[in-house]
Amino acid sequence: MTPAITHELTAAELAAWRGFLRVHAAITKQLDAELERELNLPLSSYEVLINLAAAPNQRLRMAELADRTLLSRSGMTRLVDRLERDGLLKRQNCASDARGSFAVLTEAGRALLARARPAHLESVRRSFLQHLEDDDYPRLAALWERVLPGSTD
Repeated sequence: MTPAITHELTAAELAAWRGFLRVHAAITKQLDAELERELNLPLSSYEVLINLAAAPNQRLRMAELADRTLLSRSGMTRLVDRLERDGLLKRQNCASDARGSFAVLTEAGRALLARARPAHLESVRRSFLQHLEDDDYPRLAALWERVLPGSTD
């Protein structure tokens, strides 16, 4: 069997890739730390709450919620268990699929999200957006869309 040929990344390709990874990791860590410090809310929990808030009837199937976040389905189940214990969401059985269930945002979840959102958006502006010019936003969004269609929806 012939070994596969490895094509090394060019210096520019490597810089683009590593830059993306470093910026993503650093900003995610900063956003998580700020939400934790200010509201005792991990970024992963905020992500679940904001996805539910934007969904029709503020509910999503568990599988769809996992797909919209960076969590595995088992990780999502554990997180939803914790958010349900904290009263921020509730599970609702799916009438058309006895095996499926929905995660539904509660009033307490909406209230926490209303407190967290302004701080989170300010953190996004401070850690990321302030480093760009206004005409960078559409170009950057178009690049993300080329990499992963539907990513800017």
